[in-house]
Amino acid sequence: MTPFKAQKITDDVFWVGAIDWSLRDFHGYAIHHGTTYNAFLILADKITLIDTVKAPFKHEMLSRISSIINPEKIECIVSNHSELDHTGCLPDVIRLIRPEQILASTMGQKALIEHFPIEQEITAVKDGENLSLGNKTLTFIETRMLHWPDSMFTYLKEDRILFSQDAFGMHLATSERFNDELEFGLLKREAAKYFANILLPYAALIPKMAAKLESLNVASGIIAPDHGPIWRKDAAAILKLYSRWAQLKPTRKAVIVFDTMWQSTAKMAAAIAEGLISKGVKVELMHLGASHRSDVATELLDAGALIVGSPTINNNLFPTVADTFTYIKGLKRRGLIGAAFGSYGWGGEAVKQIEGALDEMKVERIAESVKVKYVPDDEALQNCFNLGVQVAEELLKRTQ
Repeated sequence: MTPFKAQKITDDVFWVGAIDWSLRDFHGYAIHHGTTYNAFLILADKITLIDTVKAPFKHEMLSRISSIINPEKIECIVSNHSELDHTGCLPDVIRLIRPEQILASTMGQKALIEHFPIEQEITAVKDGENLSLGNKTLTFIETRMLHWPDSMFTYLKEDRILFSQDAFGMHLATSERFNDELEFGLLKREAAKYFANILLPYAALIPKMAAKLESLNVASGIIAPDHGPIWRKDAAAILKLYSRWAQLKPTRKAVIVFDTMWQSTAKMAAAIAEGLISKGVKVELMHLGASHRSDVATELLDAGALIVGSPTINNNLFPTVADTFTYIKGLKRRGLIGAAFGSYGWGGEAVKQIEGALDEMKVERIAESVKVKYVPDDEALQNCFNLGVQVAEELLKRTQ
């Protein structure tokens, strides 16, 4: 008797994925509550599996399928996204099931062939193409670069379910499978972190995706992503959040990112924060000794300003600051204003390097950098406070 059971979504559609309770890092993204790898079984005339799971969880997925049907009855497998957390066990599953069809997007077909020695033919489907499952119909929607070149959605017309691969998902392992079983604040936080760390570089493509979905009226149906809970009620809520986040509209919020060796840079950061707060700007003060780079990226999603500080070590940025810059530069958050600050003993190169990194990120520096030798005195701390005030005043002008 298998311990893993499928969970019903509708009368003919079941969740047959896996729960990864222990995952804490996803290629540089800190995960605090694990994740799920969602796969879905459609009991149509032609039984269909939408996506598979990460390789170590193959047994769990097959056990869930087996709680309803013999896996060998699956005739069609759809791969919406070829990343290994969704296809890791796909070659083994294909060898076991021998499905009549394996379907992927045009780029997905190429990616799967390049990833795996799959002997069976993989059929490429086009954007807008329909597939009859007998008593049900699938529609394929290409969503290239959301977030890989191969990405696509699959829509099950009769049950009004959008299988949205990585879009609208989150890294969150819970015993609950549906959004209405969880507190919305938790869902919003985890969805924002996922968007900021996975989809942000492609935010400009989201309005086009939304336009494709509008004709399907998915807001009143079910959205089933490949990570996290299934949006079976108020799917419009996650669509609205994506629409808002995609605008990258700055708010009256400043993120101060820094690290410190002997607390000099920390004192400067606190003074800058006070300057911002004095003008009514919300502040997130993020000491990189306690804040992960992916949490910095999350806070920047709805911020209007980025202020970065570092001591100088070996003529360079402090390692955690350099690491964070490497990470957030690739996420391409645009529309921010900001400034640089730091402390040093003799060289002081870190502040200049911060300025260069901010310029590379297209963060508009609107205040002169503050650089302090050794320990900041009262005058230096007042200069830091003034820097905060200057950034705040400019931010307030731009967010009226």
